[in-house]
Amino acid sequence: MYLGELSGLKIGQATRDAFGDALKDLGDQFSTVVTVDGDVGNSTRTEVFAKAYPERAFNVGIAESNMVSVAGGLASTGHIPVVASFAAFLMCNAYDQIRMSIAFPSMNVKMVGTHAGISIGEDGPSQMGIEDVSLACSLPGVVVMVTADAFSTKAATKAMLEHEGPVYLRLGRPNVSEIYKDGDSFEIGKANTVREGDDVTIIANGLMVAGAMDAATKLAEEGVSARVIDMHTIKPLDTDAIAKAARETGRIVVAEEHLAHGGLGSAVAMAVSQIDPVPMAFVNVGDCFAESGDPQGLLDKYGLTADAIVEAVKKVK
Repeated sequence: MYLGELSGLKIGQATRDAFGDALKDLGDQFSTVVTVDGDVGNSTRTEVFAKAYPERAFNVGIAESNMVSVAGGLASTGHIPVVASFAAFLMCNAYDQIRMSIAFPSMNVKMVGTHAGISIGEDGPSQMGIEDVSLACSLPGVVVMVTADAFSTKAATKAMLEHEGPVYLRLGRPNVSEIYKDGDSFEIGKANTVREGDDVTIIANGLMVAGAMDAATKLAEEGVSARVIDMHTIKPLDTDAIAKAARETGRIVVAEEHLAHGGLGSAVAMAVSQIDPVPMAFVNVGDCFAESGDPQGLLDKYGLTADAIVEAVKKVK
């Protein structure tokens, strides 16, 4: 059973595919956008833009650090570079260049990390970006987004191009459930409540939003009313939505496809401790590297499931 199936959600595009389509469609509107990629445009889907605008696409080869430096240079000339690679290659391999060529000078560069999380499956731990959100959030002034489905990804792609300053957008490989409809509201730094509830709040992002929806469906069968919030922007964080959830439901569970430290859970916990401390629980990859395997099998093994969220809810009193 795929995440979202229990809630009746349909499977849609992978977020990386939606990003590629959106970037091409926005090409005329944002005439200064260029792409910079490290020989994986067929995987990140920047090749869709490159085929439509070949004179605005740059492939630097398998050299992520140089790729980021080139993007910083292009931004200094007034372009809007979209630099894309696997999340692990971009954020881990090129972190110092991101720090000094993009974040420190606050360059208008849009960083897109695809194939994030353990759901890339058989490619294994060397290519699984499971610490990328933590690394991105640690950089001053960088907006960090993790989208849940194709529609929100397309909206996020437009929003990041409109935003002045560095952005990191995290995307996945597998096809994911459709949470939204075309035209639904999306705003950087403003969470979306995708299901109302009064007894507990489940805050999630990425493919775990669909998992949270399934968990809420299961909980409803037991008489527990669960609110589900898609916290698609981790930085800046929507503390108003968190404060409202803490005040009105009194319990919070955070679910994400990321390590336990430094991601959405850490950000929400920091906010809750300062705003309105309530009992909390966390569903994530934990403090370990995953392994190569079937994507759904990996999600099951490492507890990124609706059942794991339900159990976390039951532990929070």
